[in-house]
Amino acid sequence: MRAVVSLALIGAANAFTHGAHRSQRAAPLRAATLPGPLAEAPDVGMLPDCPPTIWNSGFDDVVGERDGGGELLECPLEISATDYFGPSEGPNKDAASITAKKDEIMAKLQEHGCVWFKDMELTKSPEGFRSFYDALGLDLCLDPIHTSGLRKMISKKDGIYEEVNKPTLRGHYIGLHQESTHVKTSTYGAFVCFQGATIEGGEFLVADGARILRDLDPAVLQRIYENKVRISVSNLDFDFLAATGPLKQPLMNFFQDLIAKAVAPKFDMELEMLWGSDGKPYRLQAVEPPMSPVNRHPKTGMPVWFCNIHNHARYLRDNRPCTVPEVGMTDVYYGDLSGIPKEDLEHIDEVSRKHIVRVPMQPGDIIFVDNYRMLHGRDIFKGDRFHAVAWFGEQTDANGQKVAVERKQGNMLNEMLNNYVENAF
Repeated sequence: MRAVVSLALIGAANAFTHGAHRSQRAAPLRAATLPGPLAEAPDVGMLPDCPPTIWNSGFDDVVGERDGGGELLECPLEISATDYFGPSEGPNKDAASITAKKDEIMAKLQEHGCVWFKDMELTKSPEGFRSFYDALGLDLCLDPIHTSGLRKMISKKDGIYEEVNKPTLRGHYIGLHQESTHVKTSTYGAFVCFQGATIEGGEFLVADGARILRDLDPAVLQRIYENKVRISVSNLDFDFLAATGPLKQPLMNFFQDLIAKAVAPKFDMELEMLWGSDGKPYRLQAVEPPMSPVNRHPKTGMPVWFCNIHNHARYLRDNRPCTVPEVGMTDVYYGDLSGIPKEDLEHIDEVSRKHIVRVPMQPGDIIFVDNYRMLHGRDIFKGDRFHAVAWFGEQTDANGQKVAVERKQGNMLNEMLNNYVENAF
């Protein structure tokens, strides 16, 4: 997820300067026209922001607590729409069948972490996809890094984002991650297949964070929990500074301050701009704050692996298909910015891959995930592929009642930076 944030950081200055002109030239986004009451649904300008990340990551004995958990159920839980809801009877009746079982579905999601709905007729179009999550009473929200432009909104009115299907990223393996930053985390996500890869590949990947946590070597887990992790989301190289003599330090201070104050805040990730974290003195990196790799699920209290290291560790990326340019190479460090031993990274990779379930989604299929528990990714593919996703936030007050989430940012930056990213490499 964060890989293209770095490209967006590079392009943000251009986007602000030339954004209006670029937006005019960009191809119009496809918007879904919805039937009946859904035609009055709010557009993205009224959608709430992604809710804040709920951290509950203090453990006296992280190894002991993870070992004391109960039985883990099948994950993902596969549900045939025909068997579960009955034969399709048209959009309105199909949506009503979903509504009738919404409490049961949400209970299954909490128990299993992920539900794979198969053989769905309703959800083969954006309109039907919107009907699905409206029937469940889910609260749409923006992507945690909506302003990065990583995901284009194929239907602004409905909060539907295109997955990472860009031709330039067909050969890029997307490792396991939650849709989360230190600041924001969506509560649920629903991924839909409108068209699988036309030639081969592109399988959706899911893995249970509870299972990953339980299988990690105790020493590795204790080490990374105690040290915490920091994720670098960009590499901005200023090698010309080496030849600037006495102006070098003032120029370094200028660029660091400029990006920290004018660009980084647009991404609402609490980024700190640091020189040379990876040993290259003229590389300016945008780095998230120290985070725990383990968190308690906000509803169940279950300890889960809540860390995007599998997707963002450079050592792992260097050893699998990767088409992101140098500027977009992320990396993961300990909380003090020291390096994580490669042996630990290899172990985390091995355990993560052990628990990957490859999901060959067919048109209309939905993967419904508990985003605090489940990690997701995508394999490389050939041909064209059209998958989409919607994110949902949920906040409750002291009485367990839902409360509104503030709407903080518009869609213009998403459009401008998505246009930049599509043409950047």
